[in-house]
Amino acid sequence: MSALTRLVPTGVRRWLRSHGGPLGSVVAVRTEDPEFVLTYDDGPEPGGTDAILPVLASRGARATFFVLMTRVRRYPALLREVVSEGHEVALHGIDHRAISRMSYREVLERTARAKAELEDAVGREVRWLRPPYGLQSLTSFRAVQSAGLEPVLWGPSAADSRPGTTDERLRRVLRGAERGAIVLSHDGYAEVEDGGHGGNRPELDRGQLAGLVLDAYGSLGLRATSLSNALASGTVTRGLWFRR
Repeated sequence: MSALTRLVPTGVRRWLRSHGGPLGSVVAVRTEDPEFVLTYDDGPEPGGTDAILPVLASRGARATFFVLMTRVRRYPALLREVVSEGHEVALHGIDHRAISRMSYREVLERTARAKAELEDAVGREVRWLRPPYGLQSLTSFRAVQSAGLEPVLWGPSAADSRPGTTDERLRRVLRGAERGAIVLSHDGYAEVEDGGHGGNRPELDRGQLAGLVLDAYGSLGLRATSLSNALASGTVTRGLWFRR
């Protein structure tokens, strides 16, 4: 948290999280449909992505997968499976290095290059980027937009990028559960070779967790969809989200 952020009262910070204006990132969807946006980060990864896809298919659920290009190059068949199953593909990064302290030029060049490579791989337009670790500066925010992408953050989180119990993860993922919520989960884990921190890989069955999350939201009358699908009938909620 920056020194400036610490000076802003908590209530004001909460308000800004959903009233970002032109400097706001996508944080939720305003919708009357009984659905939430399910998102996955850090894939594609064997043992994660391929465990989750059958669970989504069995429930008729759709999701947005924010992929790393380091993983796309290693597991192109998994990426093709994500696309063939009808899910949306978005960019997490050319790797998992935080972009919040990079220069405008570096973020722009990295993002534009990764966007073009990913669009070649999936054969369709890529609209969204989720900054690694959820870290971005005003500089990186503007560079991402200049590269033709919109930054997307999240609301509830399954907390599945670090060790924890299933009960803890379900409690976390239900905080803020509502129509149009953007839920963060992971189908992979960014290792050092991906530009991630590595060394703290959680032990969990990602397919099982996907089913539990879908069941928990289903008990609230909410079905899972992708971000673009949700926006076919809803509108974007933007919030200020700057963390370095």
